[in-house]
Amino acid sequence: MIQLFLFTAAILGGTSVASGAFATHALREQLTERSLEIFETGARYQMYHALALLAVALLLSRAESAQSLLTVAGFAFMAGVLIFCGSLYALSLSGIKILGAVAPMGGAAFLIGWGCLAVAALRYK
Repeated sequence: MIQLFLFTAAILGGTSVASGAFATHALREQLTERSLEIFETGARYQMYHALALLAVALLLSRAESAQSLLTVAGFAFMAGVLIFCGSLYALSLSGIKILGAVAPMGGAAFLIGWGCLAVAALRYK
């Protein structure tokens, strides 16, 4: 699990940087200001949760008492990036407004991840 989370964190972090640069340089002239803000929000949350996933991987290598909670947190962060950030990217690029209704499901996954991380912290020895 540690290797999967470290690898995924690295990929998510790198693609977040690439997405932000893409938005700044290639999309600035093609998207409305609002669509660009939505895209950049996706990139920002992707980076936040890449770093959170990195922390989960590092904690997994040290914590014996909260392995299952940390594993759930890691998968929740990955699901949140896919659903929340993915829906924001798709919304900003396509303009299909119904995609905005998908984002809260990804936000819920983020909250589950952070909740599991908080409980894991309480059990950390």
